[in-house]
Amino acid sequence: MDNPKLLVSTDWLAKHLNDENLRIVDIRGHVLPATEPPPHYFNHADDYAQSHIPNAIFIDWVHEITDPNDPRHARIASPERFTGVMRRLGLNSTTQVVAYDDANGMFAARLWWALNYYGHHQVAVLDGGWQKWIAEKRPTTNIIPQITPTDIQAVPDARWIYDDEQVLAALNTDTVLLDVRSEAEFLGQASRAARAGHIPNAINLPRSELIDANGMMLSPELLRQKLHQLGLTNSDQKIVTYCNSGVSASYGLLALKIAGYENSALFDGSWKAWGNDFTKPIA
Repeated sequence: MDNPKLLVSTDWLAKHLNDENLRIVDIRGHVLPATEPPPHYFNHADDYAQSHIPNAIFIDWVHEITDPNDPRHARIASPERFTGVMRRLGLNSTTQVVAYDDANGMFAARLWWALNYYGHHQVAVLDGGWQKWIAEKRPTTNIIPQITPTDIQAVPDARWIYDDEQVLAALNTDTVLLDVRSEAEFLGQASRAARAGHIPNAINLPRSELIDANGMMLSPELLRQKLHQLGLTNSDQKIVTYCNSGVSASYGLLALKIAGYENSALFDGSWKAWGNDFTKPIA
């Protein structure tokens, strides 16, 4: 089987649907605006049960890959909990994962980041996701595949993550904080936390600017142009992405990697952690 890196096309996936060592993951869902009453996070398990890409297995982004003890229900699951996810997916060290969603790659990118953080690097996002697959009239099914669990172990890789204190320590260094929330949230006109604003010295590049009109990731060249316009001309510079809860920031990190900015990581607590911690500075 070919070895895709970060993104795969619908053409590629259609040709490889029945590859023995391929695991397709459906992680569809949606998020309500902050102005709506909670709950704000939803999975699309019912949609999966009705129709999905053949051989795809469903993962619940709201409950299954998060930490149930996190009061803001956002941070990534513990190694023990995520080990269960990886085993349920039937992963081994060489399994190629392709994740898709119906949210322009946002949740698929979250799983991409989570798997990389926990040591499984053979994972890609389906560019264009479910909408593109359906628009192209590609095959679907309601058959749920039977997966044999494995004994794989989640092993955290610190290169992929920043916590609150690491971000605080990075504030007056060369590390760049890339805020991929909306401009309104960055400017403090809306917030999903107790406080509004942004982390001091952060740069704003909304996730919506990383995708085209069809919900597909911009080309590496266009991504680099946007980053250069923000002054990020050194692809070796340390960049840490954040959003509200680490989901959109995962897509931002994926974009950075695609653009060639390998020295990048994700602030998993993001604004929900920072904005609710009154000991942390804001701008």
